[in-house]
Amino acid sequence: MLYTIDQEKLSTDQQIALGAALATLAQAERLDQINERLTTIQQLLTNWAHRSTADGVR
Repeated sequence: MLYTIDQEKLSTDQQIALGAALATLAQAERLDQINERLTTIQQLLTNWAHRSTADGVR
């Protein structure tokens, strides 16, 4: 929705607010990407730890 706003029809204050909203959205998207990567790393480490424990028990 933010991407469809016609910025030429906005006041200066509205343009500033839109810019801030777009920056916040970009930051949230980046944090979501980082979270996905961390979740993948956590899963890999958990699997590795389980395999190590299972191999050590034998």
